[in-house]
Amino acid sequence: MDLILLFKAFIQGLVEGATEFLPISSTGHLIIVGDLLHFNDNKAKVFDIVIQLAAILAVCWEYRRKLLDTVVHITHQTKAQKFWLNLIIAFLPAALIGLAFHDKIKEHLFSPITVAIALILGGLAILLIEKMPLKAKTVSIDAMTQKQAWQIGFAQATALIPGVSRSGATILGGMLFGLSRHTATEFSFFLAIPIMFAATGYDLLKNWQLLSTDDLSMFAVGFVTAFISALVAIKFLLRFVASHNFKIFAWYRIALGLIVIWYFQ
Repeated sequence: MDLILLFKAFIQGLVEGATEFLPISSTGHLIIVGDLLHFNDNKAKVFDIVIQLAAILAVCWEYRRKLLDTVVHITHQTKAQKFWLNLIIAFLPAALIGLAFHDKIKEHLFSPITVAIALILGGLAILLIEKMPLKAKTVSIDAMTQKQAWQIGFAQATALIPGVSRSGATILGGMLFGLSRHTATEFSFFLAIPIMFAATGYDLLKNWQLLSTDDLSMFAVGFVTAFISALVAIKFLLRFVASHNFKIFAWYRIALGLIVIWYFQ
């Protein structure tokens, strides 16, 4: 058993779970930490796909009652039908754009410097949005409109660029389009389910030949670590948005981006 490899799996799992739902870009952090750990070969890329699945399942577990309730009542309850329709609408822009440009994005944009630039620009965008006098007209997911779902979907599509942050794009996008901070955060969690399942499934199908039973212990450590840390991060963010804005994440992104440019230049 390679203890060094298991340690790297633990660190990457912790990074994925802790950053996936915060507006600081999990993909960006995985690329940066993977480079620092020299854990960025093809096997590591498949590993990153697997631990993203753990983060999705953490959302499913946290919101299992809401998800089950809407599935059970989808045939006869307008509220449940509207919930899933809005998720599908918001899912489509990133899914279609990602399908069209997935390989080019992976080939040209997955580098520490690209991530650093996106982190800095994203941080500046958060500071700008937080200064705007936004009015929260929609204070629950059930009150969301299809137009808002489309708008958030296109905001999510910007996160195809590594370093932008899917959660940051959807939460701040939701706030720009009239959702309260808490509602935008919750919808971002739900929207992670279809988009991340789709992205993970697509990547696993393309790279299934790299999977090996010899790596089960590595995958198990990363998966469990990512699942637990993602659960903690979800609960933390829901408590955080109740009384804080996102400026601290903006400054963190800017500082990290500058450090990365200095380190990798």
